[in-house]
Amino acid sequence: MDLLARLEEYRAQENELRWEGTFEEYFELVKANPRISRLSHARVFDMIMAAGVEQGADGEPKYRFFSQELFGLDRSLRQIVEYFSSAAQRLEVRKRILLLMGPVGGGKSTIVSLLKKGLEQYTRTEEGAVYAIKGCPMHEEPLHLVPETLRPEIEREHGIYIEGDLCPHCRMVVRDQYDGRIERVPVQRLAFSEKHRVGIGTFTPSDPKSQDISELVGGIDLSTIGEVGVESDPRAYRFDGELNIANRGLMEFIEMLKCDEKFLYVLLTLSQEQNIKTGRFSMIYADEVVVSHTNENEYNAFVGNRKSEALQDRIILVRVPYNLRVSDEVRIYEKLLRQSALRDVHIAPHTLRVASIFAVLSRLEPSQKAGMSLMKKLKIYDGEDVDGFKAKDVKELQEEAEREGMDGISPRYVINRLSNALIREGITCLTPIVALRALRDGLDQHTSINRSDYERLLNFIDEARREYDEIAKTEVQRAFVYSFEESARTLLNNYLDNVEAFCNRTKVRDPITDEEMEPDERLMRSIEEQIGVTENAKKAFREEILIRISALARKGVPFDYRSHERLKEAIERKLFADLKDVVKITTSTKTPDAEQLKRINDVIDRLVAEHGYCHVCANDLLRYVGTLLNR
Repeated sequence: MDLLARLEEYRAQENELRWEGTFEEYFELVKANPRISRLSHARVFDMIMAAGVEQGADGEPKYRFFSQELFGLDRSLRQIVEYFSSAAQRLEVRKRILLLMGPVGGGKSTIVSLLKKGLEQYTRTEEGAVYAIKGCPMHEEPLHLVPETLRPEIEREHGIYIEGDLCPHCRMVVRDQYDGRIERVPVQRLAFSEKHRVGIGTFTPSDPKSQDISELVGGIDLSTIGEVGVESDPRAYRFDGELNIANRGLMEFIEMLKCDEKFLYVLLTLSQEQNIKTGRFSMIYADEVVVSHTNENEYNAFVGNRKSEALQDRIILVRVPYNLRVSDEVRIYEKLLRQSALRDVHIAPHTLRVASIFAVLSRLEPSQKAGMSLMKKLKIYDGEDVDGFKAKDVKELQEEAEREGMDGISPRYVINRLSNALIREGITCLTPIVALRALRDGLDQHTSINRSDYERLLNFIDEARREYDEIAKTEVQRAFVYSFEESARTLLNNYLDNVEAFCNRTKVRDPITDEEMEPDERLMRSIEEQIGVTENAKKAFREEILIRISALARKGVPFDYRSHERLKEAIERKLFADLKDVVKITTSTKTPDAEQLKRINDVIDRLVAEHGYCHVCANDLLRYVGTLLNR
């Protein structure tokens, strides 16, 4: 990278953002594109939609704005976008505070952080351009200069909606410096920036006894009172509270419900009337999105307090539970590990999945459905087929457990324990067993886990390990099949020949003797039984296979063992079952002979080359599976 060239390019981009002109020139821009003057909620909504929308696996919209950072929170994110969509239409919902409520480490702060960073980037684009009265401490919308009596006419002629009034500072400037000639008032383009306190504010509660309300709404500048004479002079006031600087943009209220009542009353006025009461001035109009977050205990205490009923009515609550899909949990850990400085440690295949199984199990609530274990529920949520249950059961399971995901092990705990295991001296590869051991050892140090929770979580670690046992055996058995593709193809062709003969009531021709024989029922059942196809269901299953072959043939697509998911599983299991004894003997031999050693080395090479293992975890896997098969 040519740093100097890139710096020059950066400076050019910055210069493009430095538009300045008069109100007259700004009004011409707005006439050409009325979207420039849109309100804060509409700006946030447009920002989210500009990133794109795609259809999720469940048929619901999935927003790309969040999809690279947040996983498994689709339902919560849809509710948030619905809030902004309604607010963008200037419906009453825009006068509500968006409150995110959920457990620690669930993603509340990440959601707000994405919105803030997104606004910073969006306002630097032509589509998201924001303009303000130059020198205004509240980054005032220039259209506020237009007198109230002229606004209906402007909306009729140009489709430009104007809402809000000038702040005291701008009223004084227009009167004293421009003699009321608003067309001459200077206007500039803004780029929102949290660190420069432009358009994005953040308020954190502290000790109620010492925290000053001026942090939120600004306050009197004592050093200037002597110059201006009175406290009611705008020059004597600092419009530098978080609500002031967040005007036109977004205000984050961290742990809102921990604040003293006087701070909450300010929010009540802001939400109800879109005004801020500051010092000795009249109400100051503010157009901003207020997003806050809290935990469940604080929220329940707040709801139970009758004194806060007015504010309760001004809140839109969105629950942000823990993720409940294993595949998404894996993506969370992958993201967090990518952000770390650990580059030299290999993460063995299935390590993050096994850790995710443990975490998700801890968050699930038992179902009243007969035969529905937590592990089955976990697999259904993750999109896997489970015998006796269908995809439609997901919605019923979700409705049955309204609080599901509000308790359990946080991603933060899991990644902390994995990180702890990774930095141990001598660790070059993190395996599933090492990960489970780290998760188990950390339970003693978890401050919020009581004895009953401890025993329950230990059981979940055992369940995750049992699940890994099956994965490990399958991995090794698959690697032991030297010509797996060819073996699978041969077995499939034999099966299909017999299925076709069975369904058409014909005979099978022996390829060697050319003799006609009855379909091999034993062969067909040995495959079908691998996936639980019963005697009564075998005819329907075989007919289903033939229908699939015909459908693919019409499209010119050849049928192989991967073309039908259940048949693929059956073929693999059959091959693995036939090979089990070979695997058992080879992996458990302490002093393998030359042939066995060659086979072991070939398997290790295959695991490294094709399945993402390193030599350390491949050897560990073989030893582990050997012990499993010899139990």
